[in-house]
Amino acid sequence: MKAVATGFLLVASVVYAVARWQESAGAAAWVGYLRAAAEAGMVGALADWFAVTALFKRPLGLPIPHTAIIPTRKDALGQSLGDFVGANFLSEQVVRDKLRRAGVARRLGAWLARPEHAERVTSELATAVRGVVAVLRDEDVQAVLEHAIVRKLVDQPWGPPLGRVLGQVIADGKHHRLVDLLCDQAYEWVRDNHESVLRVVSDRAPSWSPRFVGELVGDKVYTEVLSFAWAVKTDQSHPMRQALDKFLVEFTDNLQHDPETMARAEQVKQQVLEHPEVRDLVGSAWGTVKRMILDAAEDPSSELRRRARDGLLSLGGRLESDPALREKLDGWLEGAAAYLVTNYRAEITTLITDTVERWDAAETSQKIELQVGRDLQFIRINGTVVGALAGLLIHTLSQLLL
Repeated sequence: MKAVATGFLLVASVVYAVARWQESAGAAAWVGYLRAAAEAGMVGALADWFAVTALFKRPLGLPIPHTAIIPTRKDALGQSLGDFVGANFLSEQVVRDKLRRAGVARRLGAWLARPEHAERVTSELATAVRGVVAVLRDEDVQAVLEHAIVRKLVDQPWGPPLGRVLGQVIADGKHHRLVDLLCDQAYEWVRDNHESVLRVVSDRAPSWSPRFVGELVGDKVYTEVLSFAWAVKTDQSHPMRQALDKFLVEFTDNLQHDPETMARAEQVKQQVLEHPEVRDLVGSAWGTVKRMILDAAEDPSSELRRRARDGLLSLGGRLESDPALREKLDGWLEGAAAYLVTNYRAEITTLITDTVERWDAAETSQKIELQVGRDLQFIRINGTVVGALAGLLIHTLSQLLL
């Protein structure tokens, strides 16, 4: 296009030279019109060549002011472009209006309602989860868990909360099942350990007493203990059960109000939390959870991925059928976008200005010229043609008025 535009200038120059030579040789009057048109065409072509060239470089290498505009004012142009984008494209009203007309919630619902799309999102989420879990260092996670769980348990007193929970359990009568279990186990132990009871009695009998006396006493003790255990097991209103209920009620109250009992509960808490197996439990818990997450994310048929997929399908269907939900989601999106452009407009436009600043001036000028230079060469061509027509018109008017 440069060659074509330069060709128009050369043609105009040749026509001008020939016409001027013919005029000096006494040619007809129409040659003057041709010479005027060619002369004005040359002027127009040279003026537009200067204008187009001055955008990208200095014409003929001369240090003429206000030339090579793009290389010398690259940073200022980038700043102006950033300001223009920020003011006209990143204003809150423009962003809200664009999102409102886009109908993001409706389109998202229609897209998610298709099973293959929900499956695709689920797969991408699973990949992201695997990546995040794999990147996390086990030591860091264990430290966070220990700080978040163990430290919270250390800081929180155990007595009053346990007392409230135990009190509610007793008030609802749910502790009776545990009492029944203990009574059953106690009765079964006594029933199945006759020899053990006899041995205990024999070991504590006086050394001078006959052996058969110890056995008789042991049998009597065993029978009484077995009868007692059976009575406690079968009689829901047995005094032993009532005594146990009374003890539990008092213990519950002491956990909440008795300083000595609460202090003992704190001692037990410290012993439990400082035990090495408890700390190992925190680390092993994260390892177990990590394996579960990775396995579930890897298996397309896992419960985790199935529920995620079903949830996305359900969300898509609701977005399609529920205008209120669509309006709410669109409102959230508009609010989030408005917040971003209102508070971070400068940071966003900085992406433009910083990028332009990093560009090499000469390379930037060349790239822009390659992108728009073809159209700019038409300016030179049009300048030649329009200049010639203007020169012809001026010469014609001057001849008519003289």
